[in-house]
Amino acid sequence: MTGVRGVDVRGSGVRGVDVGGSGVRGSGGHATGGRRAGARAVRPTSARPAGVRSAPIRRLALGLLAAALLAGCTTAPTGAAPGTTGTPNAPNTPAASGSTATATPAPSRSAPTPTPEGTLLVADFGSDTVTFIDPGRGGSGRNGGPIASVEVGTAPYGLVVGEDGRAWVATAEGVAVVDTQWRTRIALIPYETETGPVTTGEYRGGGMGIALAPDGRHVYVGVNVPGGNGTLEVIDTATREVTATAGVGRRPFDVDVSPDGREVYATNHDSFDVTAVDADTLRTRRMEVAPYGTEGGLGSWLKPHYAVVRPQDGTLLLPFEGERLAVLDPRSGKVTIERMTADTHQHGAALAPDGTLLVVGTGPIGSADEGPSLTVRAPDGEERIVPLEGPHEDVAVSADGRTAYVTGGFTRDGYWNGITVVDLDSLDDLNNEKNKPIRLSAGNRPLGIAIL
Repeated sequence: MTGVRGVDVRGSGVRGVDVGGSGVRGSGGHATGGRRAGARAVRPTSARPAGVRSAPIRRLALGLLAAALLAGCTTAPTGAAPGTTGTPNAPNTPAASGSTATATPAPSRSAPTPTPEGTLLVADFGSDTVTFIDPGRGGSGRNGGPIASVEVGTAPYGLVVGEDGRAWVATAEGVAVVDTQWRTRIALIPYETETGPVTTGEYRGGGMGIALAPDGRHVYVGVNVPGGNGTLEVIDTATREVTATAGVGRRPFDVDVSPDGREVYATNHDSFDVTAVDADTLRTRRMEVAPYGTEGGLGSWLKPHYAVVRPQDGTLLLPFEGERLAVLDPRSGKVTIERMTADTHQHGAALAPDGTLLVVGTGPIGSADEGPSLTVRAPDGEERIVPLEGPHEDVAVSADGRTAYVTGGFTRDGYWNGITVVDLDSLDDLNNEKNKPIRLSAGNRPLGIAIL
């Protein structure tokens, strides 16, 4: 299985709430204003029958009872998760207007269907669910669509999936643990950090970025505290307990881990910085990443959002505005700038296996900016820009590096409920209709994404 944030990774006594299967259902952060220095304007009962004397009548009654019990004994269709209720979504098969959909009963003892490999999982920021999505024929998006949704907690944001098939989902209430094979929530781990009332929306408190240690023993989640600095909480994946916390900056949009697992990095949107946290001692170091400066403070659009860690040298890559790629060396704190060409506000990022960087352009924040796009940046810096229809938020790339999946949620207004599938092998011929990106309706304001 593949994990989130570009390159994916694959208990006992839950403290707080330990929940059995939740019902399966069928189917940044900015303020206005701010400009770039020296640049253009800025830019989801049967009652048991009473006894009777007559044997024939008794046999008749028992026969009728058996028939009734058999009729009422059918289970959910085989795609439903064990311990859950509801009907899984059928890919791209909406019911006709005015019609009544009828599910075909399955045998009462039929085995549930496990989630197929290659299924997409998205966090529904506009709801309280994660949604499983069939990526279509060969992962191309064709004939794909939602499979089922599972309740996880209020306003889920980021998610990551481990080698054991468990997904860890950062919600406003806590970190939900989901068995992705059987599509069931198995725990909800409350935060140690006090974040105020559970709310929804762009500035809600609770978990945002989330990542797994390379050895799978710990989960790290960035917790937003409205109006103040956030925290990084450490969760033991065996006990499902929060074991430590460390202070970080404001609104930790993204969390990443060094290739050797020794440091954790929180990308703090509203404080223009990255906090490096020692995984053993929890000592922290603040590193400013502000290629346009910090003028405008909370009202600026020119702040860091997401980062990826380059495996070969451990540097962090943070895209800004489709103009500047900040390359942060976490050992020295030094930032170097490389030129980008999309000229659009940017959020999510991911690395393909060959080192190609994918960056989501959300759209213009100024009159001179370009529209939404996906930047495909080769390791040598050459870029190709794929236009997208409407704002998007985050991106994941297939294990073979041939397909990108871009979520349409977006942290601000203008989002749409679906994902866009981009064939990375066909970028030289996007004018050909069969090579154009494919849009799949799925999820509810989907933000974080993983490939199972």
